Amino acid sequence: MKIVVAPDSYKGSLTASEAGEAMRKGIQKASIHHEIAVIPMADGGEGSVRCLVDATGGQLFTTTVEDPIGKNIEATYGVLGDGETCVIELAAACGLYVIEESERNPLVTSTYGFGQLMLAGLQRGYRRFVLCLGGSGTNDGGAGMLQALGVKLLDVNGQSIKRGAIGLADLHTIDTASMDPRIHACDIQIACDVTNPLLGALGASRVFAPQKGANAVAVELLEVLMNIWAEHLEGISPVQVRNAAGAGAGGGTGAGILALLQGRIQAGSAFIAEISELERHIQGADLVLTGEGKVDSQTAHGKTPSGVALIAKKHGVPTIIIAGTVGTDIDNLYTHGVCSVLSLLNKPMSLAEALTDAAAMLESTAEAAVRLFAAAKSS
Repeated sequence: MKIVVAPDSYKGSLTASEAGEAMRKGIQKASIHHEIAVIPMADGGEGSVRCLVDATGGQLFTTTVEDPIGKNIEATYGVLGDGETCVIELAAACGLYVIEESERNPLVTSTYGFGQLMLAGLQRGYRRFVLCLGGSGTNDGGAGMLQALGVKLLDVNGQSIKRGAIGLADLHTIDTASMDPRIHACDIQIACDVTNPLLGALGASRVFAPQKGANAVAVELLEVLMNIWAEHLEGISPVQVRNAAGAGAGGGTGAGILALLQGRIQAGSAFIAEISELERHIQGADLVLTGEGKVDSQTAHGKTPSGVALIAKKHGVPTIIIAGTVGTDIDNLYTHGVCSVLSLLNKPMSLAEALTDAAAMLESTAEAAVRLFAAAKSS
């Protein structure tokens, strides 16, 4: 059989490349005669820069930026093999895993470091950007990013507001006159893994802020603050960010980019699949294996496993998803060409144990999945 392995990363444990290698080993245990193509994937979240750079023969750069709470860190961005396209992950500077669990508070975390990464790309002369918005630990609507790019966010007294979403409570004026003029010559594409709007039941705050450390009270306060932000952005931009698809990506960073940087959105998984030529590899395959750390009701809305499965379905190739954990309301995945969703957890264990043993468990689950599929195929 020809089997295509196209996983995303398993956050906190395995990169996409490491996950692909574990799956490959499992498949080879099932049979050494299987033809295997490993295509590490991403959907605009963590690992996207590495996938795109590796797929195109590009280059990585490192620079010093501020993390979500203002500490200096080293963050990496990339340039594709065309030598012209700069690829930046929000997660590299402002990711949830960049800071300690005790430091996670989306009321105060900022996307300032993401803007600094963009400045680094501008300084190197790049004017074409792909901005990957998944995996953030922020919910400031991209306010910090814009501040780093020179936009002044002022209170009623003409003073700069605090960074982080909480500062938006004092926002009176957005002054774009001092924004870095090089931005106006840029072509900016947003690669994101979600289509959520900025506000509402499916918006940035209510869906994603709890994962970033917000309790119920903080979630509702963030919704109020994002509404303030939307009113100000829509006052100076024709883009109605509150309901725009993808505006809620990256804790609302999509809204800031759509409104003031004239960015356009493309599904991250589709963009990376195109660059990686995933469809070419899937043509003629018998099975596709994909996966990521968690599969739940959000997976069908632009996440890597869903995007991979849709491409496979187009060519009549079934897909098996192997996840770290499997949540509820995943039935819609079965309309995307997925034939089975498996958890790699094989016994009760702590989170620490699961993270440590992830590669071995993924290898074992991939072996079992392929053995079962081969048996069904031959019967």
